[in-house]
Parts: sequence; structure tokens; C-alpha cells
Amino acid sequence: MGGFATDAPNTFGWAELNSRGMEKAIPFYKDVFGWTSKRSEMGEGAPPYTEFQLGGQSIAGGMDMNPMVPSEVPSYWMVYFNVDNVDKSFQKATAAGGREMMAPQDFPGGRFAIVSDPQGAVFGLMKMQPR
Repeated sequence: MGGFATDAPNTFGWAELNSRGMEKAIPFYKDVFGWTSKRSEMGEGAPPYTEFQLGGQSIAGGMDMNPMVPSEVPSYWMVYFNVDNVDKSFQKATAAGGREMMAPQDFPGGRFAIVSDPQGAVFGLMKMQPR
């Protein structure tokens, strides 16, 4: 992706849009960046997941924000960093002053966690399963 490594530990791994209207976001990113989209159903009661693609390669994702999130929270992008071990990196980050936002957990593509740094910036830790 782009001009930097994305598959190595401690590098950019993924970006995910949490949107208050994916139906408006999808055409925006297509017009601005030329991204196409691939939509996947996530199961009963869950919003569909959109993979933004460039040249047929998935480069980011997005979904409608959970309606339980307070209305004053705007749409936002979440950045995930690749790590060798999500649990160890999560422990290291929280021991260094980071705050747990979402404890390590599995998802169909691997394992992730979400933390905030001491100033409140939020980011994710991610380890994808081998393809």
C-alpha cells in the first residue's frame, strides 16, 4: 500500500471509518480518491462492512457507527498498527500510561485491541491471521 511497509510489525496495518452515514461516505471517497467498495454482510443486527479498494486491493474499511454512540461523536477514522502479539503490546501500552478502550479479542481475520495514549489519542493494535 502506498510507499511504506504495511505487513511488518510496528507499522501501519489498517484504517477503519466509523461513519454516521456510509451511504454518503462511499461516493465521497470514490470521487476524491478513486476508491471502489466491496460490501459484506456481518450478520443479523450488525451493520454491513465496507472494504475500500484501490486497484482491486482492500486498503481500508468502514461501517456505520453503533447508534448507541453519543450523537456528539462525529464520524472518525481509526488507525490500527500491526504488532507481533496483540496481548503483549496491549499490556506494554497500558503499563506505559495508555488506557484500555477495548481489551484484546479475536475477530474473523485475527486479533485486535484498542487503546488510547496518555493524551487521549485512540489507536488499534492488530495481528492478522496468515492468508
